Amino acid sequence: MRYRTKEWYELCQQTGLHFGMRVHRGTYELDEALFLRRYKRKEKEYVEFQREMYNTDPRFLLEQNGHVFVPAEKFLSGNEISEDDKKVYQMPAEERERIEKLIADYDVRPPFDELQHRIAFKEMQEWDYKHQKERLPKEIYEQIADIRVFTLGYCTREVMLQLKKQSAENRREMERVSNEYREAILAQDIPDEIRSRVQFHDCTVMELLTGDEVVIRFDTRGGFTNINKLTLVAPEILKQDGEIVGSYWLYQELYRIDNGYELHVLFDGENMPELIVRCADILVEEE
Repeated sequence: MRYRTKEWYELCQQTGLHFGMRVHRGTYELDEALFLRRYKRKEKEYVEFQREMYNTDPRFLLEQNGHVFVPAEKFLSGNEISEDDKKVYQMPAEERERIEKLIADYDVRPPFDELQHRIAFKEMQEWDYKHQKERLPKEIYEQIADIRVFTLGYCTREVMLQLKKQSAENRREMERVSNEYREAILAQDIPDEIRSRVQFHDCTVMELLTGDEVVIRFDTRGGFTNINKLTLVAPEILKQDGEIVGSYWLYQELYRIDNGYELHVLFDGENMPELIVRCADILVEEE
């Protein structure tokens, strides 16, 4: 990747370091009682949210069937909406079957397991404690008296100001790189139809075959396309690192070269795998 690199992606995750944080005057020093009080409060909020989700009856999903709606362009036009403008949603049989399965499972669900969710909250917090050092600038991390309280969302006023400042700096750098990327991509002589062939954001790579062609097959259920096979013709692999199979397609960059295209892909997986391939053509299909 030339622009949307691993480092750029990590920077994107650090443009809201202050989000969800609150200033608390007790965070200037280590205070076990403060930690326990705040932990219990956050744990209770987490468990109650999980209980609410667990007890949400999926029957409400059936209410979509027969719902009358108006296309957005008609609604926003400001013109009078006629009966012909209105559409009635008819739920596909497979969607209704899926919802009925959810309802059947809901009706026989066991009692809500509060202990399970307390354990999950504890594990989540412990994971966050360990990764704050990687996430935060060293000079900010060293000012935090109790990383456990910080992870729960509380910090000193001075740390809050620095978090906001660092977030703003990160956002400016992220936007600078994004603007350079857009300019570089717009300068490429690539038809929109070709660009559309490499739109697999959030699709899971199920298979990667290399040889006379590079063939990638996807599970598209998490993505925004039904196309599940990508073929790169006459490929030259410039870079292939990490475990690509099982990872999510995150970002791509497509460049024009003399005899075809150069495709860069960054995947969301362990250590963020990357693939760079030069090819004569790009083919896609729905198998």
